[in-house]
Amino acid sequence: MRASHQDLVDPFGRVIKDLRISITDRCNFRCTYCMPEEGMQWLPRSEVMSFEEIEHLVRIFVDRYGVTGVRLTGGEPTVRAHLPVLVSKLAAINGPEGPIDLAMTTNGATMRLVADPLRAAGLRRVNISLDTLVREKFIEMTRRDELANVLDGIDAAQAAGFEPVKINAVIERGVNDDEIIDLATFGREQGVEVRFIEFMPLDADGHWVTEKVVGQDEIVAIIDAAYPIEQLPARGAAPADRFRYRDGSGVIGIIPTVTKPFCGDCDRVRLTAEGDFRTCLFATKEFDLLSALRAGETDDQIAARIEAAVATKWAGHRINQVNFVRPDKSMSQIGG
Repeated sequence: MRASHQDLVDPFGRVIKDLRISITDRCNFRCTYCMPEEGMQWLPRSEVMSFEEIEHLVRIFVDRYGVTGVRLTGGEPTVRAHLPVLVSKLAAINGPEGPIDLAMTTNGATMRLVADPLRAAGLRRVNISLDTLVREKFIEMTRRDELANVLDGIDAAQAAGFEPVKINAVIERGVNDDEIIDLATFGREQGVEVRFIEFMPLDADGHWVTEKVVGQDEIVAIIDAAYPIEQLPARGAAPADRFRYRDGSGVIGIIPTVTKPFCGDCDRVRLTAEGDFRTCLFATKEFDLLSALRAGETDDQIAARIEAAVATKWAGHRINQVNFVRPDKSMSQIGG
């Protein structure tokens, strides 16, 4: 593998630096905005990338293209057996600026069991999904009675030394928009950064409509009325606009995918659990890297596939435009 790297640049001049990898399509929740309650057809184990295959592909992205950030997603990544083994393999990969920024998004339900081993293996940051603080609503939204375990998982992540611990809250009008202040208060008191995420058209049941979106401006106004906030400097390629409380009690983030798309700064690409490469969360085309790897293609050949795929990356996702085409996969199948 080459010691130096070349930038992986899309047709709009955006340099790819962030790789998100779904390590399993399986999940122990059934969140309404992510997957149907029943009927999910899980991938056969033989079609899911092995740890060695994930490591191999990550090394191509890091060594060849200077990718600096890798985030593990699912499904729910913690249901993948022996996860600390994968983390240790990836944590040992050095990019142009040292070790890669290795993070994970999880529902947090089993973090008490895995937080210390994952931290010891080299995982640096975690985002934990928490859309409501009300048990009955949590059961309705996730179809699981796991709120207590998620809250305990947040405590465990903090105790294990993950910094920062961020909370992802998808806000859906008529469902949990009445808890925006409660979630903000939780973040202030718990010492975590709550990131409010606009509801996106990736729910498995296809019930998404624009009217269910609570936009960034509305979220900011609601929080600012209770806890005055001010916006921090531009986010760069990060997906969240960040605001700090004027009283010094922390920071919130808002990911305005629908009302204020940040596509122009996007530096992210994705691998699904079966090794399909996607240049956008809302892409309608995938590029099969796993079959190429298993067929014995060289790193140069796989790199050529990656570069050809990135050459198709869109300017933006087109949500709310007449030519928007909804992906044929749900969020759980794509990867968070």
